[in-house]
Amino acid sequence: MRFVQTIWFSTDRFDEMQALMDRWTEEGNRGQAPGLIRTTVAKDRDHDGMYLVIAEFEDYEQAMKNSERPETDAYAREMATMTNGEPSFGNFDVVRVDEA
Repeated sequence: MRFVQTIWFSTDRFDEMQALMDRWTEEGNRGQAPGLIRTTVAKDRDHDGMYLVIAEFEDYEQAMKNSERPETDAYAREMATMTNGEPSFGNFDVVRVDEA
């Protein structure tokens, strides 16, 4: 069953956060993340500076393997230094997807 992890956060340093995301990809970490299918970053139109990251994985087990990687932990710690307050995390089993 597909699985998504979410990170909801506020930042006034989004350009720096984008540079971190780019560096993560350039260093090949994206290809090393077990079971990662895609990552979507969304900006809240109603609340300035609020963002949501949705990371989709093949399944829960693969997502947990990714979460346990030291590289993932270092990335999350660096990302947290750029947020206003603590990010909020969520774990969801995907129960339905309708494509257009």
